[in-house]
Amino acid sequence: MKLPIIRQFYQTQTPENLEKTLEVLESFTEFRGTTEEDMNVAGELITNICGALEVHASVQSGMSEKDALNSFAQKVLGSIDK
Repeated sequence: MKLPIIRQFYQTQTPENLEKTLEVLESFTEFRGTTEEDMNVAGELITNICGALEVHASVQSGMSEKDALNSFAQKVLGSIDK
């Protein structure tokens, strides 16, 4: 998870574009020839896209961009600590 990338995705892409990209990446991970390195890169991109989608949803419900980004980061870090 990289907050600057999530911010960039949030600021430059619509939720619809992010969802379409997410579908493509998820399909990519299901290919038989996908290497572990490919999976790691796709996984990082998927995490960042999901973060941007969550930021979009939080901002739409009234949260500031900064708070939405920090909230997502805390959620991810909190799940790692468990």
